[in-house]
Amino acid sequence: MKNSFYYTFLLGVAIILIATGCEKGTTTGKQSTENEKPISAVGDKIPAGALLAPDTEPGASENNEGVGHYKEGHWKTSLKHFEEAVAAGPKLAEAHYNMALTLDQLGDHGGATTHFGEALKLAPDNPKIKDSKILKDHLGM
Repeated sequence: MKNSFYYTFLLGVAIILIATGCEKGTTTGKQSTENEKPISAVGDKIPAGALLAPDTEPGASENNEGVGHYKEGHWKTSLKHFEEAVAAGPKLAEAHYNMALTLDQLGDHGGATTHFGEALKLAPDNPKIKDSKILKDHLGM
């Protein structure tokens, strides 16, 4: 009788340990391989949406590749792509905007403000840029 109770108790403890261990994953189901914070680690805050650029624009392919990484929370990788997009197409407003979003996620608010300003200067009539709350917050609008 005592052995039966002991084994039942151990089984219950094992089930609890297994169940609580499974709850510690991220909301995205993936762990970042770049030592970057997955989205769930930044308070489950969904970052503002990065913008795709028209395929015909210089730097668009790098920008659009960066958007995919941005959506996954791979901030350093997306930043690299956005930097390459700006180098290839310095007048690509979407790349500046996306770089600003990424810099904001990385905590570089000064750099983010600079690139938000450049994006707005390059595309003052683009509603996705000019009406962006995060851009307005950085630029004090």
